[in-house]
Amino acid sequence: MSLDHVKNLERLKDTFTNVGEELRKTIIGQEEIVKQILVAMLTGSNALLESPPGLGKTTMIKSIAEVLDLRFSRIQHTPDLMPSDITGTYVIEETEGKKRFIFQQGPIFANIVLADEINRATPKTQAALLEAMQEKQVTVGTETFKLEEPFFVLATQNPIDQEGTYPLPEAQVDRFLLKILVDYPSEQEELTIINQYTVAEEKPRIQKLLGEKSILLLQKLVRQVPIADDIKMRVVRIIQKTRTTPELIEYGASPRASIGLILAAKAHALIEGRKFVSNKDVDAMAPAVLRHRIVLSFAAEREGKTPDTVIQQLLQSTK
Repeated sequence: MSLDHVKNLERLKDTFTNVGEELRKTIIGQEEIVKQILVAMLTGSNALLESPPGLGKTTMIKSIAEVLDLRFSRIQHTPDLMPSDITGTYVIEETEGKKRFIFQQGPIFANIVLADEINRATPKTQAALLEAMQEKQVTVGTETFKLEEPFFVLATQNPIDQEGTYPLPEAQVDRFLLKILVDYPSEQEELTIINQYTVAEEKPRIQKLLGEKSILLLQKLVRQVPIADDIKMRVVRIIQKTRTTPELIEYGASPRASIGLILAAKAHALIEGRKFVSNKDVDAMAPAVLRHRIVLSFAAEREGKTPDTVIQQLLQSTK
């Protein structure tokens, strides 16, 4: 099925609207965060969610898996977590007096894998996720096992408590298409959250929408969304500026960021119900695509700039 065969794109937009309505049964606010997670999924990519504890990241990801009817698993990262605890291992099985090795799958064998507090695991264990995140496969011993698609790693980390953590290596950070910042709810949203979770009521029933085949089809449609040459050139100029603005950025983004920003903009356009990419899509997705791929200069940090404020400067200078 091609994008040209989608006669009524409004119906596609309605599908995403329905997904949002189902999620609102358990997630209060955070509409933009949910949209960015869906963007990562529609591009077949991974996302890193950063926020203080208690903002419902786990509930959000679990609810998304439930609404999309995808298999969900959670890996709680701790310093004593071993790579085999993620990928799985061989165990001895005895049948009819004969012993044989069989592979017992680990929690990585799911559609949506929540890597909770990923920076609390050792570098060796973090590296066990690299192959799965990039190649969609797991190698144990001499055998390689393909992961069932769609497959996404949604990782979380706490920016406040850094004691006993292992910073993610650059190679792994770059595997995440998006770094999503989850902020505190508004006053009204927090009041709604309190009312929802302090009244003895049954858990809201969530309707399952889409499913594995539908997600894979949408991933194909995303790549078919057209983007004008001038918008492509603007994306390239934005990424180039991250490498040629030393007064703001010490280390810039790689061409992987250019690819990621265009794909994210295409997915954003599709969710918004449009058959083409606009500059609005690029502006909406640039912070999440770039904030973990640039290192600010000392001068920019001294002036109190953040990656997001610098990215906004680059967006303004390329309009």
